[in-house]
Amino acid sequence: MQRQEELHELLARAGLTVVEDVRPGSLFPPEAGWRIARGIAAPDGVAREALDAAWWRRLCDVDGEFLVAVLRHRIGGNDSWWTRVRHAGSGVPELTGDPGFVALSLDGQVLLAEVPGADGPRVTALDQLPERLEEAAAAAGLETEVERAEVWAAVPGPRAWPLHWAEGIGSNPAATDELLIRLLDVEEGFLHGCDRPAVLDAAVAHPDPRVRSTPADTFRPKLTSDQWVDLVRAEPSPNRRVLWAEHACIWGAELPEDLYDDLLASPSRARAAELPELPAQHLPGLAADADPRVRAAACVRWGDLAAPLRERLLADTDYAVRTAALLAHHTGVPMPREVFAALPDPRRALEGCRLAPELEAELVRDGDAEVRRALAANPGLGAHSVAVLAEDPQDDIRSAVALRPDLTEEQRAAVRHDFDPMSMSHTLPWVEDLHGDADAMRRLAASSHPLVRRSVARARHLPPDVVARLARDEDRVVRLFLAESCEDAPADMLLEVWRWWDGSFSYPDRPRSHPNFPRTGLLRYIADRSGRMRRLALDDPESTPVDVARLARDPEAEVRRRAAEDPRLSPADAVRLLNDPEVHVRGTVVRNPRLPARVLAGLLHDRDTACAAVTNPAIPVPVLHRILTAATAAVAALR
Repeated sequence: MQRQEELHELLARAGLTVVEDVRPGSLFPPEAGWRIARGIAAPDGVAREALDAAWWRRLCDVDGEFLVAVLRHRIGGNDSWWTRVRHAGSGVPELTGDPGFVALSLDGQVLLAEVPGADGPRVTALDQLPERLEEAAAAAGLETEVERAEVWAAVPGPRAWPLHWAEGIGSNPAATDELLIRLLDVEEGFLHGCDRPAVLDAAVAHPDPRVRSTPADTFRPKLTSDQWVDLVRAEPSPNRRVLWAEHACIWGAELPEDLYDDLLASPSRARAAELPELPAQHLPGLAADADPRVRAAACVRWGDLAAPLRERLLADTDYAVRTAALLAHHTGVPMPREVFAALPDPRRALEGCRLAPELEAELVRDGDAEVRRALAANPGLGAHSVAVLAEDPQDDIRSAVALRPDLTEEQRAAVRHDFDPMSMSHTLPWVEDLHGDADAMRRLAASSHPLVRRSVARARHLPPDVVARLARDEDRVVRLFLAESCEDAPADMLLEVWRWWDGSFSYPDRPRSHPNFPRTGLLRYIADRSGRMRRLALDDPESTPVDVARLARDPEAEVRRRAAEDPRLSPADAVRLLNDPEVHVRGTVVRNPRLPARVLAGLLHDRDTACAAVTNPAIPVPVLHRILTAATAAVAALR
């Protein structure tokens, strides 16, 4: 808000009355105006010495109104909105000088600008703007091989943005492993999405702990078991070594026995003792360890302990160890009332222990709802107690009972439960454990509970009859989960889900990236009323560059965006889409390899687009190495 107030004060001093702030919408965007004002993908001969009154008269409508954006005067500093202003005088508004401005006539025909430059202010005046830009785009598309070579020979130029290049260069698909390994010394953020074995090998062996940790500390790590092991071994901090071992186990990596030996011999032995895949041969030593934290950790593996070790832990001198042993013991042996009454905090016993029948019968009717709520998910609860809680007056308690694995589907259907179909769903662990059991999947796919069916749909493979049933499920989230997770999802259902779902953070680009998604026959949607369906037309192998050109002019931004990423886009259309009203269309086309080299080099040397432009795969690899050299020097100067 402060930026907006400062902008309005500046405009008032320039002799302009603010009418309103205007989102670009379908207008020519300020971002494109700034780029053209700096001479990037701009018509030839637009630079002027100054702006006289005649140009200002062309800019204003009959009421003296036009649109203006002032450099660094917008919330967030992106200068991306227009401000509609009125100029009542006949002279020249006092907008010249620092910080710089771009102005546009209301009909989009006239563009005036003045921006700072290395050699002084750069002044631009353009009329018949749409036609001039079309001509400039067509001319840029005629670039020759010789011209391209000349352009790349001069990159990087004097107006460099090396820190922006460092941030983006790792996302360039043309970058070689060698270049990315060099980049590790400069910027490690690209590792979050990196799946190249040689680069990940170098990362987990890197001397900088930030670099080593980045590929492991991502949403979906792409490290192999060997790379996880290398990461753990390379970590000097005992605590962090165990941390990475924990992460490795979570992501299914197999750790060698000698690594477990090393972790248990470290100062972080107590934490290492909690690793879930710890070989059973270590358990006797842990149960007799001098550290009570280690002995307590051994109790988690109660079923793997010999009877004498169990008796020893139940009689341990440390209260926390005895409690851990007691709770583990009573997962199999019913807990009597006197033991339960002696617990300072009974919640863990309520949630996970078997209870003596008379105690259990009393607790399921306890007046404290928290007690009944804790019991509702207890796996050792007897059938009679489950039936009592299934009739509980509390909705959330009945809802917890409805998700128990020990219910038949008939019993589950009889439980009155609350379920919000719009709530975030997580796969039920007990259903996930049954994903490989075809009979269980058939039974659960017919469940009355949507969350059970949603959990079935998360299976990677399912029998054909189960897939067919779930593909017709009335709960569209079931169909979505089937599209995201199941490799057997049918093509017609995937196409149906595409009509309303575009991919999530966890499953980007599903269902469109699903191996069963239809690839042929999509061209028939090029004139469909739905923009989502028109987007699919270019995925058809029968589509042509003519179809790309058609959709590059589509009225819907998402369709234009699909055309903007297509490698068959003409160079002229690529330049034209740099002026698109929608920021995501402009951001996409900056990465299209069909951009002419001169335009792309200009975008590389513009602060607003440098980070995105350096990801363009059309940049030759030797140029990328020179750019990285400049970035390396800039980062080193800051350290």
